[in-house]
Amino acid sequence: MLKKITIVPVKQLLLLLLITTVSLVGRAQQVDSIFFHLYTDSLKKGVHNYINVDGKLSNGHWLPLTNKEIDFTSTAGKFVGNSLVLDTAFKGEKVTVKAVLKSNNTIWKEIDIYLKKAEDNERLRTVDEILNTPASRRSKRSSRS
Repeated sequence: MLKKITIVPVKQLLLLLLITTVSLVGRAQQVDSIFFHLYTDSLKKGVHNYINVDGKLSNGHWLPLTNKEIDFTSTAGKFVGNSLVLDTAFKGEKVTVKAVLKSNNTIWKEIDIYLKKAEDNERLRTVDEILNTPASRRSKRSSRS
C-alpha cells in the first residue's frame, strides 16, 4: 500500500525558516559594555601600540573586540587595526583614545594613555651570549644525565 506524500507549500516553509532565524538571533548574546584591557601602561612612539578592548556579553562572558566591531579615534596618531601608531615627532605627554561599539554607538569608553618617557636603550643579549653563559652550560650538562 502506498502512502500519500504531502508537500509543504513554499510559503509555509519560508515562514518556518524565518521564525527559526528570528528566534536564534534573539537568543544571541549582545555586548552590554566594553572595557580597555591594555597590555602596557604607556605608549611608545614609532611602533604599533596594541589597544585591547574587550566586550562583556549579557551572559557575563568576555569577547575580544577588533576594529571590525569597534570604531577607534584618538587625539594623536593613526590606527592600523587595533594598533595606535604615534609619529616619532609627537611631543604630547598623553593620548586620549575612544572606542565606540559599531553595533550600538551608545556603548563607548574613553581612556587617557601616557607616553613612555624613559629611553629604550637597553641592549638585549645575543643568542650566543645566552647560550654561552655558565648557567645555560650547567643546565645542558644536567639534562644529559
